[in-house]
Amino acid sequence: MNEKYKQPEGGLLQSQEWANVLRAEGKKIIEISSREKIFFGVEQKLPFVGTYVYFPRIFDIDDVFVEEVSRFHSAWVRCDISKDSDLRCFEKCDKKIISSPHDMQPKENFIVDITVAEDELLSHMKSKTRYNIRLARKKGVHVFTTKEQKYIDAFIALVRDTARRKGVSFHVGEHYKKIITQLPEDVIDLYVAEYEGEVIAANLISFYGGVATYLHGATSDEHRNVMAPFLLQWTAIQDAKKRECRWYDFGGIFSHSDDLGKKGITRFKKGFAPKEKIYTSLGSYDLVLSPWRYFLYKIMQRAQKKLTQYL
Repeated sequence: MNEKYKQPEGGLLQSQEWANVLRAEGKKIIEISSREKIFFGVEQKLPFVGTYVYFPRIFDIDDVFVEEVSRFHSAWVRCDISKDSDLRCFEKCDKKIISSPHDMQPKENFIVDITVAEDELLSHMKSKTRYNIRLARKKGVHVFTTKEQKYIDAFIALVRDTARRKGVSFHVGEHYKKIITQLPEDVIDLYVAEYEGEVIAANLISFYGGVATYLHGATSDEHRNVMAPFLLQWTAIQDAKKRECRWYDFGGIFSHSDDLGKKGITRFKKGFAPKEKIYTSLGSYDLVLSPWRYFLYKIMQRAQKKLTQYL
């Protein structure tokens, strides 16, 4: 593990390195020094209601942080809150704190302890997951890391195609380029799976503060029978162990969802360590600083939701 990257409790998203990525995208970064900690937020602009400030995955806030954000001129401040104690800290403020209309980050994260030997990690997997890793190798799937532009472009194209196929939103291509080019070389890697010379899957993995995190991934609708995503994840886990990471963060899962797509994502990730603990958070909360602008925002949200239903 590279000791120069000290893991903040909010992980990569609460680091100076991630703030630099957002700055490179032209975003305005808000920094709050609170005793011995620095919290990073990003200003977001919306039509009609103006701005709000989003603080991803904050931990152990105090009255200094709450006092600072309550003086902002934005319409509201949105924070990902993990602990009851942090929520209670907000509740002492004279401003209204309410659950956000939607969570900015997953409420459930699947994080696996990878400090044990590889053989033990394999033995903890579901048999189907182990089989699919072996099958991908047998079929000739080739996994490698790269930062070559042609593979970055192939990854972005896969992300776009995957999102359209599943009917979900996705970041603009420039966002992924900035992650790859602005984060330090040893913090980010693009894992690519090729089959018969064709890029069929790719994952973006960060290595920060002893944690390897699956940030983004995409797959082709072609050659799904060669099981490339299984080998991609296993290769990243092996590399994380070589880098002396303690944890592998698969990102969000959806234990209680009835949505078939989300159930499939959960089943795939949990197949790598079905007995591991699921880490839960309280979700995103909004500290309302301008009630009338926040009310307008809620009206716009409801109107957009109804419009989407009819399209």
